Amino acid sequence: MKRISLTLLFFISFYAFAQQEKAPVFDACKEQSFQETETCFFKVLEDELTQNFKIPKIVEKENYKGVVRVLFTVDVKGNFKVNYINAPFKELKEEIVKEFKNLPKVSPATYNGRVIEKQFYYDLYLPLEEDSVKQEIVNKPIKTKTDLDKKEIWQVVSGKTELFPEDKSPLLIPFTHDKYDFLQADLLQSSNQHFAVKPFLYNEVNEVIDLDAKKQSLLKPANTWLQKKWWNEHFFMIKGKKDNIDYWFTIDPEIDLQIGKDNSDLKYTYNNTRAVKIQGGIGSKFGFSASIYESQGRFSEYINTFNNQSGIVIGRGKFKRFKTDAFDYPVAEAYLSYSPNKIFNFQFGQGKNFIGNGYRSLFLSDLASPYPYLKISTTFWKIKYTNMWLFLDDIRSNLASNGEQIRKFVGIHHLSYNVNKKLNLSLFESVISNNENGNQFDISYFNPIILYRAAEFNKGSKLGNALVGLGANYKLKSNFILYSQFLLDEMTIAQLKKNNGYWANKFGVQLGYKYFNAFGIKNLMIQGEANIVRPFTYSHKHSQLNYSHFNQSMTHPWGANFYEFVGIARYHKNRWFANVKINYGKKGFDIEGSTASYGGNIFLSYDDRVSNFGNKIAQGNTTSILIGDLQTGYLINPSTNLNLFTGFTYRNLSPKIETTNFKNQNNLWFTIGLKTDVFNWYTDF
Repeated sequence: MKRISLTLLFFISFYAFAQQEKAPVFDACKEQSFQETETCFFKVLEDELTQNFKIPKIVEKENYKGVVRVLFTVDVKGNFKVNYINAPFKELKEEIVKEFKNLPKVSPATYNGRVIEKQFYYDLYLPLEEDSVKQEIVNKPIKTKTDLDKKEIWQVVSGKTELFPEDKSPLLIPFTHDKYDFLQADLLQSSNQHFAVKPFLYNEVNEVIDLDAKKQSLLKPANTWLQKKWWNEHFFMIKGKKDNIDYWFTIDPEIDLQIGKDNSDLKYTYNNTRAVKIQGGIGSKFGFSASIYESQGRFSEYINTFNNQSGIVIGRGKFKRFKTDAFDYPVAEAYLSYSPNKIFNFQFGQGKNFIGNGYRSLFLSDLASPYPYLKISTTFWKIKYTNMWLFLDDIRSNLASNGEQIRKFVGIHHLSYNVNKKLNLSLFESVISNNENGNQFDISYFNPIILYRAAEFNKGSKLGNALVGLGANYKLKSNFILYSQFLLDEMTIAQLKKNNGYWANKFGVQLGYKYFNAFGIKNLMIQGEANIVRPFTYSHKHSQLNYSHFNQSMTHPWGANFYEFVGIARYHKNRWFANVKINYGKKGFDIEGSTASYGGNIFLSYDDRVSNFGNKIAQGNTTSILIGDLQTGYLINPSTNLNLFTGFTYRNLSPKIETTNFKNQNNLWFTIGLKTDVFNWYTDF
């Protein structure tokens, strides 16, 4: 008979002596002496647990090897309660919980004759070993709290206090590529392949990954209030229950304090962000979150140039001048999330969304500034269907009427279908309209299942700009995926067959892969990606109907008329991390002095195109772009994702035609800082 190898450690108070405490007593141990009670408790517990324990099929199939730690309590009534399991499989957790429920009631532990509640933990080693493996710990003196490693003590205590209530809520996990890539590595172990629409919900991910266990593994020893708040916990948290409904509420300060230097005439670069994040939940179905940012910053020269030309700070929104050469840019984000059941989730707020499995997205990226949105997600069978309605702004002063900027409306459908455990296919469509003619957002576009291309055809192109797309995700191995996107703006098959560079063949293609635990190195992720977008894609006859918001593309920062290759490596070791990224490609800019559009600037009307035929990718002022980025750092607090980091960026632009305003550029930029890392900031353009 196979047996489970258990490491059982008795957990007692700081000042107690072993002979003053008595372990819980099974009926089979009642005749044992005081000194033998502890050993008997451990032996009977092991026998009871191993009699009917069955290894789940998925554990055997995946040939999982590792140690599963289980924290449990024997309460004052002699009942066993499982507090925490760090198992990677839901089925394994369920089996462990089931075996604990089947344990017979015991006489509770006592201290100097007084009944007390006691905590224990044991380690389950997989794969299971044969009978020859004996439990040695039961023949050794039981370690007291003062003997235990401080980190183990903190993990035991925190496992009981539940430091992370958000993990079981319908709130959104803050989307950063670094965090999500490692989440996806674990999500691949399940049959669920609906990874495209981001951010994810905590409670959906928690059904597959024990998020609490992941954070528990990072906790540091902390005794004082300041140590706990700095290293491990939310700054302020209230938890309780009213009329059998649980509620919780947290407040956390957030910061982005960094200083650096580039190779321009600037004395130094900096960013000074102070923020507060408030979030909470009522029951398991409703959650809310709000973040308010107050920021001032001065960045590398090429970013400052973009900000000044566009009137925004990249990815954040409008600014007002701060001193002579810096930017003051406040930002507010908030949302409500409600999941009445496991099928539906409703969100309404101000924020960002992302659709895709890559570093870039050709469907919808989180590149541009936050915007108001309504999102409905429906998950059933092998399908996840997402409806989004976005409210965007075109802030170009030359288009404003009576000082009012143009409001645009975007309707999005995304259908994700798991063909099998390896292959996922998805369909995407969106339509953009505006209120230029007083039409507001056409009621047809609120239909959650209508085909937008057909609606656009019936309404006329002036009232809408429709895009469609196809995505695919294939799990080649349990740690290797291939992904792709095909975005279609417009296409004429007859002209495409002729391969004559017809301007209206507007589409984009993405191909990529992710390799997790690469080359057998745990927590090493390697990613490769190619993005190609033809000229005039995302633009429109009526330029205000382009796919943009606050003077930035809603997809790729390079706009259109380019090809790009991205290589990324990420590595985590406990709280330490390092990321390396390289972008290389070519983009066609418009030629200075020419009034014709070469298809790279999505804000220009495609009626101003340079030619009907002979168009090719990167046409115009062909410019080579090379960007290298290195980030290293240390995660200070897993509750808030506060990081200490350093970064180095190299950027080179080499245009084919140099002009007064567009010359060869070499940018070197070094930064160091302390930041709460909760969103992506794209500086690779």
